[in-house]
Amino acid sequence: MKALRLLKGLAVCAALACAASAALAETWPMRTVRFVVPFPAGTATDLAARTVGQELQVKLGQPFVIDNRPGAGGSIAVMEVVRAAPDGYTLLFSSNSAISSNVALFKSLPYDPNRDFTPIAGVGLNALVLMVKGDFPAKDLAGFIAHAKAHPGKLTAGYGSSSSQVSISMLARMAGLDVVSVPYKGITQAVNDLLGGSIDFTFVDIGNAIAQAKRGALRGLAVTSLAPNALEPSWPPVATTLPGYDITAWFAVVGPAGVPADVVNKIHADISRVLAAPEMTEKFGAIGLVPQAMGPVQLKAFIADEIVTWRRLVKEANIEPQ
Repeated sequence: MKALRLLKGLAVCAALACAASAALAETWPMRTVRFVVPFPAGTATDLAARTVGQELQVKLGQPFVIDNRPGAGGSIAVMEVVRAAPDGYTLLFSSNSAISSNVALFKSLPYDPNRDFTPIAGVGLNALVLMVKGDFPAKDLAGFIAHAKAHPGKLTAGYGSSSSQVSISMLARMAGLDVVSVPYKGITQAVNDLLGGSIDFTFVDIGNAIAQAKRGALRGLAVTSLAPNALEPSWPPVATTLPGYDITAWFAVVGPAGVPADVVNKIHADISRVLAAPEMTEKFGAIGLVPQAMGPVQLKAFIADEIVTWRRLVKEANIEPQ
């Protein structure tokens, strides 16, 4: 009898928990939602988060706040989310850097992407562009490689994300270049130093690259994707000169471990509706992104695959984990 009463009690508790979770999902969001971003304002991740957040705010009637927390390779932002309540109100909006790439780039992390995240929604894709100052002596990638080979150890590159770091290292390895790499908290700072002449080149997300090229101070030489980018087809792929070169950044929303499935599905559905709106292709295009919705189950598998991929890329690029 005691066992039967215990089983009945457990069943009631489970039913109440399910009902509470469903009610929470139906009413999400009831208050401000925070997108924690591991990069400074003005970066591709920040602009993507703001674009999606603004659309969600209009459609759902609650504030979506962008909380930029750069530093420590993204770990500061990640731990802010990992330690948050799993209620769907504190979410990480990040590129692949903090979600998958860091596993390969750091000897140890204060978090485990497979254990500490609840995958919610894939958001979009982004290519990077090799950028130099307008007065750089080379006019194309072949000329850049020739110039770098003629000045071994003299060219300095800046990076502000795992994608830009690996882009530089892969270029150096595949082309046989000797360059010096300098880390930055975000690509915006690297671009500023490129403009100021402190570094010689960097890889910039294509939205920022187009904006800088239009101003005339910087010039794009090649794009990291396998195919030319529709936003600026005049920039050839690096792979045209270095076959097999292919690096694409991606963006996703994850929560801390333990976000109820009903809440996850509600957030994913709302984000997917935003991404499916016809105007989002234009809005994302303006910042160099291509919308790409992905559900929680697919995203979980994708993150696991990407961890394997980035371990391979980091190894191929001869990057020593920090």
